[in-house]
This record gives sequence, structure tokens and C-alpha cells, in this order.
Amino acid sequence: MKSVTLTIDGKEVQTHEGATVLEAASEARIRIPTLCHDDRLRSYGACRLCMVEVQKNDRKRLVASCLYPVQEGLVVETKSERVMKIRRMIIELLWPASQRFAEEYGVTTSRFTPELTDCSLCGLCARYCSEIKKQKLLYFQGRGIDRKPAFLEGTSGQCATCRECFALCTGGWLLANTFGQS
Repeated sequence: MKSVTLTIDGKEVQTHEGATVLEAASEARIRIPTLCHDDRLRSYGACRLCMVEVQKNDRKRLVASCLYPVQEGLVVETKSERVMKIRRMIIELLWPASQRFAEEYGVTTSRFTPELTDCSLCGLCARYCSEIKKQKLLYFQGRGIDRKPAFLEGTSGQCATCRECFALCTGGWLLANTFGQS
């Protein structure tokens, strides 16, 4: 496989062609926060907490590092002011699930008044069920602000006995909605 060289936070990093910026950073022991990433699952890009600033030629832009493929000569900044600003905003927007990052980014409260929810819409549970278990018992219903997780009718009992994805749930929705449902 072809090797690709890029620069992440001033450090020259070599990785394989086809890797994402998040994977390259991880291999180089450069931490990029994420809520919706799990190495066992396909990249999804739901939370956007992994945003980084990339520069190619003279153009800079913000991208989700879990989805953005590495390129020869790419320059990546994981802690630029633009990146830090967008991460603070995302922490506020996903407040219940993202509080573990709040202190690191200097966020003490959210300016937004979201509905009390125990789901960050990261998709880890549904993706795990589909990709690893090959079950597809969980899905998202609705769109936009009305989007929420749901069980296929009559299947939450199967989740109650499996429980493999419970540890992935960042907000506790699975635990709160599995037992007593059928």
C-alpha cells in the first residue's frame, strides 16, 4: 500500500493511502476528541467534535477528521483558534453527552436550551447493531430537530438480553428505553 506524508500540528506523519486524518493522528499519538467514532465501525461524522483545520495549497477549511482522507502534503491543525471555537460550540450544542470535554475546552454551561435528552444522536448503538451484530434493531426516526432513536417494533427485548452496545451509549438512552419496553 502506498505511503502518504502529511503534517499534523507541525509534526510530519506517515500513514497509508486511504487512511483518514483521525486515523493518521491516532497513529501519531495526536489526540482528536470525538463522540461518534469507534474503531470497529465505519466512520460516520455525526458529532463533528473531531473537526480540524486542513490546508491544501493556499486554502484552509474545517473538516471532520474521521471522514477526511489523508493526502500527500496536507497540513492539519488540530488546535487552531477556529478549531477550538467550533469544538466549544459543538460541546454546547451536544451538552448532555459532551460534558466530559467541557473543562478541557473551557465550557462551563451551554447557551442553548435544548430539550432534556439522553441521546446525542451519535448513532453508535444503531451502527453497532447493524454493522457488528447484523441485527438492525435500532434506527433513527424523524428528521432535523425531530430526529430520535427508536427500536423496530417489538425488538427492545432482544436489546435487553444482548446489551453489547450499552457501553457505547454516551447519554444513557438505551438503558432508559430498553427495560419495560417490548
